Amino acid sequence: MPLYTSSTLRALILDVDGVLWKDEAPIADIPPIFAEIERLGLGVMIATNNSTRTPGQDAERFHSFGVKLEEWQVINSAEATAQYLHKMYPRGGPVYVVGERGLVETLEAKGFTINEQEALAVVAGIDRQITYDKINRAAALIRAGAKFIGANPDRTFPTPAGLVPGAGAILAAIEAASYVSPTIMGKPQPTIFQIALERLGVRPAEALIVGDRLETDIAGGQKAGCPVALVLSGISTREQAQAWQPEVDVIAEDLTSLLKLLTTAY
Repeated sequence: MPLYTSSTLRALILDVDGVLWKDEAPIADIPPIFAEIERLGLGVMIATNNSTRTPGQDAERFHSFGVKLEEWQVINSAEATAQYLHKMYPRGGPVYVVGERGLVETLEAKGFTINEQEALAVVAGIDRQITYDKINRAAALIRAGAKFIGANPDRTFPTPAGLVPGAGAILAAIEAASYVSPTIMGKPQPTIFQIALERLGVRPAEALIVGDRLETDIAGGQKAGCPVALVLSGISTREQAQAWQPEVDVIAEDLTSLLKLLTTAY
């Protein structure tokens, strides 16, 4: 599997859940990781399917770990969803959200209002307060003609205690009740990565996508035309990665190990 030298690699685009932390628990000592990225002269963007926080809140979380990131350096599925809906409905309008505050606040910032009685779209992401009534309301609005938008399809979510249900589990319930499949905004769609590349000002071949999940991070990075690295600190296993097609460019135990590999390539 090839490594990318300083002549080709200009930036890293990092997933977070399963790469930098699991739920609230860091996987590694985060400040030295970002210090090493800076020493290597690489730009960095965060690209996450997690829709529970706004990009500003994600940046603040990095600050709490002692890492200075600007809000523009974070793109998540909530922002990708809001941008997509804003293109469809530039004046905003009513939407129904099955999700948490990050998704709600990001949509509201684009001019959308939360409405349980009528909606241009039903937007669903991970919701750790999910209820039968929420699923019922979402399905009813979709059957009445509202578009069904999924922030991301992740079936599970890594925590220190193991895997817990993710947004994909909620989407599946709404899909079963509405008979309509969602339009997915987050990974594996390449949109998040395309936004990241544009903000970094680099070509796809110059940015290494780093993630822990083959069917979202790696598949999405490959769709975007980028080299991809799988770290084994989250969801997917080495055996799964070795069987993946197209081939994964780099497999590493964790982000710290990956940076050591990149250091030897410089």
